[in-house]
Amino acid sequence: MAGSSFGQIFKITTWGESHGKALGVIVDGVPAGLKLDEDDIQQFLDRRKPGQSKFTTARAEGDQVEILSGVFEGKTTGTPISLMVKNADQHSKDYSNISHVFRPGHADYTFWEKYGIRDYRGGGRSSGRETIGRVAAGAIAIKILRKLGIEIVTYSKAIGPVEIENFDADEITNNSLYMPDAAAADKAQKYLEECISNQDSAGGIIECRVTGMPAGIGDPVFEKLDANLAKAIMSIGAVKGFEIGDGFEAAKSVGSENNDEFIVENSSVVKATNHSGGVLGGMSDGSDIVFRAAIKPTPSISQSQQTVDIDGNQKAIEIHGRHDPVIVPRAVVVVESMAAITLLDSLLLNMSATMDGVMDFYN
Repeated sequence: MAGSSFGQIFKITTWGESHGKALGVIVDGVPAGLKLDEDDIQQFLDRRKPGQSKFTTARAEGDQVEILSGVFEGKTTGTPISLMVKNADQHSKDYSNISHVFRPGHADYTFWEKYGIRDYRGGGRSSGRETIGRVAAGAIAIKILRKLGIEIVTYSKAIGPVEIENFDADEITNNSLYMPDAAAADKAQKYLEECISNQDSAGGIIECRVTGMPAGIGDPVFEKLDANLAKAIMSIGAVKGFEIGDGFEAAKSVGSENNDEFIVENSSVVKATNHSGGVLGGMSDGSDIVFRAAIKPTPSISQSQQTVDIDGNQKAIEIHGRHDPVIVPRAVVVVESMAAITLLDSLLLNMSATMDGVMDFYN
């Protein structure tokens, strides 16, 4: 299977299946000398692990990470870092009734058409548990970005029809939905309880804000920063839409409104507004990078649905097992991680953008 790697200098390769022995990631391109231990990574994995609330799957996985290589005496060595998380609570028998049928909303049919074989236990390679490797790698990227003064704040902007009306960064970790608005979180919980009682699921919107990104990161043609962010975020299984800055709202605007005027502030060039979302011409413009990801409702629901089996026979199916009624809260840290991986890779690539930069480094 191709396509399990992402990045050029800071490069990650994820591996493993939902009900296999373990999952993990190989991270290449990490500079030597970075202080790193398992706690640095675990705090991010804890944000995506199951069982955090009644709105996440009850699968009892501790998701404890092990560093297998690339770290010596508490510091990175510059060699590939291999990270592993063992699976401990698989209930593979829960999936025996769907071993020969295609679940609506899942990758079962497309995987079967492409490979002629699939691991039906929880989706195998197409499972959301694949994102363990992304989050583990993202934890390393975030630690490096913070040393450069770059911070990322990611949160649930909307759950179903319930959207935040206020923003309080401290509130994000105060509720199980990772919403920066306590009142909206309360409304969203009531909405999710209705979905659960109806044996249904919900989607939502995740917003990500990046501060401290210098101007000029990214390239103007095929390696645009926003294009690479879009690819990174759209590669997350549940994501069905991506927009940056004003996004689709820009289509309703006019140039005089959508253009961000430049001004001088404290002897620096800045923008008076940020309709661009921090990227102009594929390169960061020095303002906050702001983008959103649309997350679809969890496809595994208990309601009876129509499908077909591998022989083309019409079937009715009810999905059993332990599934999230909403993916959004656990996907917040996944979006944050993929953003960090993309930004760090772009920063490292930018180090050779000018001859002056190369000479400054080696002199």
